[in-house]
Amino acid sequence: MLSVTISRGVIPQAELLSSTSKKDSSNVDKSKYKLVGPGDVVYNKMRAWQGAAGGSNYRGIVSPAYIVMSPREALAEYMHHVVRTPQFAKEAERWSYGITSDQWSLRPEHFKMIRFPLPPAEEQAAIVKYLAHANTRIDKAIAAKRRLMVLLDEQAGFRRASLLEGVGQEQRLANVIWEGPTNGISPEVSESGSLRSLSISVVRDGVVDVRASDIKYVERAKVRDVKKYALRAGDILLVRGNGNLKLVGRAARVVDDLPDQIYPDLLMRIRLRSGIDSRFIVAALNSPTVREQIEAASRTAVGTYKLSGADVRGLRVPIPNLDAQRGIVQELESIDADVARVAARLRREVFLLEEFRTRLVADVVTGQVDVRMIAASLTDAPDQDTDLNSMLDDDLEDVLGEGEE
Repeated sequence: MLSVTISRGVIPQAELLSSTSKKDSSNVDKSKYKLVGPGDVVYNKMRAWQGAAGGSNYRGIVSPAYIVMSPREALAEYMHHVVRTPQFAKEAERWSYGITSDQWSLRPEHFKMIRFPLPPAEEQAAIVKYLAHANTRIDKAIAAKRRLMVLLDEQAGFRRASLLEGVGQEQRLANVIWEGPTNGISPEVSESGSLRSLSISVVRDGVVDVRASDIKYVERAKVRDVKKYALRAGDILLVRGNGNLKLVGRAARVVDDLPDQIYPDLLMRIRLRSGIDSRFIVAALNSPTVREQIEAASRTAVGTYKLSGADVRGLRVPIPNLDAQRGIVQELESIDADVARVAARLRREVFLLEEFRTRLVADVVTGQVDVRMIAASLTDAPDQDTDLNSMLDDDLEDVLGEGEE
């Protein structure tokens, strides 16, 4: 089973499902599905104008919603690059029919009306060869930057953990809790409801971050005491149940008062005694040492891991004095700021590399850049032996050295 994606063209559906949260929605009866062979060009007729097209390197089947074409005078690899250009997407939009963009459809007879650049076969081969080398280099550069992001996160994790080791006498979390843990409530969602109900996804990176996609509405009359579930600045929300063990027990701090809404029953709220910094407790709860306790205490039922209030109250966390808590929080925030700054730069560099790739492919396949002489000097297959580890070591050293002078 194959899929046609906007970002990568034609890929095995299993590869798509393994890298996203999507599920297989194909029909059990695949008698009407279309055969695809290596060299065919496939496009999604409803999404061609967004770039959902590409050449296939695989033999398989695709949804009846896709159109399969077999090029005659063009190399399949060359056509793959052509239909991945912004110019093709623009032409696909021009030839698509439908009242709104959600209904636009590029019919096969109109696909054939689109004019493509078609140089001689030897020039097509030179273009394919050149782009294979160029894409390999771009892919390696992007992979190195993404791996660097992972290494930076890992190193930051070690630094955070070291700050929380041996900073104070370990105590049961119950000793610093003033109220809770208090489970939330999950009434049935209603289109006519007026009371906002948050989802567990508001727990993000140690902070309760409410986005539009996190909000559902329920009938106010279904909640006996809305104030019971109000959230105040300094409260802590903790995930008490999830199918992913790594997410159970994740904690986040409420930054601003959230009075007129409720939180779901898979979250629990904790309020702390005076003299305790909620930012420090959240950091401690999310630290590797306490995570080990949480995962050991979690129990599964019907595929969902859960923590009880007693489990949470029994967690042992280091509790230094308030000044020490605040000092540690400042250092943790400094680490987070450093990581965020470098990660933003790396994401920007990845974006620019992808943008450069798009422009390069478009310029080459449309003849604006002549690559025949360069292609003649290249090996038949791109070099795959670049030492990414040495590249990463150099980049990591540069990143860690920033700001030291």
